[in-house]
Amino acid sequence: MPRFYCPAPLVTDALLELPAGAARHVQVLRLQPGDAITLFNAGPGWDSAASPGGEFDATVTRMGRSDVQVQVGTHRATEREPTRRVHLAVGMPANDRMDWLVEKATELGVASIQPLMTERSVLRLSGERAEKKVAHWQSVAISACEQCGGNRVPAVHPVLTLTQWLKTQPAVASDQQRLLLSLRDGSVAMHATPFTHEAMFLSGPEGGLGGTEEDLALAHGFAPVSLGPRILRAETAALAALTTLALLP
Repeated sequence: MPRFYCPAPLVTDALLELPAGAARHVQVLRLQPGDAITLFNAGPGWDSAASPGGEFDATVTRMGRSDVQVQVGTHRATEREPTRRVHLAVGMPANDRMDWLVEKATELGVASIQPLMTERSVLRLSGERAEKKVAHWQSVAISACEQCGGNRVPAVHPVLTLTQWLKTQPAVASDQQRLLLSLRDGSVAMHATPFTHEAMFLSGPEGGLGGTEEDLALAHGFAPVSLGPRILRAETAALAALTTLALLP
């Protein structure tokens, strides 16, 4: 059954005009009145007090030229999210690799993505161009969530430099940890690391983080962990870390 992210209050039996993005998708699929779909509305900044999460059955009731009306049906408390909340801060890889990284990280259940510019970053963004890129990546995350069965769209945060971002980080809570993917001596094998309920992973761009940048991350409470002796591409390293966590009990 087609699934659509609908950033609006969902109430059983209510008639609802789908937002433009979802309506366009319904029309592309050539759905007709009477066809069944699934809706979910837990997006970036989701407030559990305002939305029950999970997903809703719905039925298309009207197809206009540019608008689609549906009737919201039964709520199902279905959740397919990982047991741990994992946030990813990553030095943006160049070209379309960041698109691919956002898509696959969403499929693996990442809670949020922080794009970073570092000293070795090839991709440099600021101003309107950065805003457009973030909006594009957020739409990639929505599409990936619709496809994979996830009910919570991860937030893609505004682009920051590594230094700017580290200055915004609060003190580490007892049930959280900060991990730096690193090849430096003393890094602990990731599979041997005990994990808490919530984790933040910091990973570099092509070429990795510089030594001074790693030192700065360590000073902000990050512990170095390793995925092994091989040098992985920027997007591969980040996804390998998420996959490792997704497979752990």
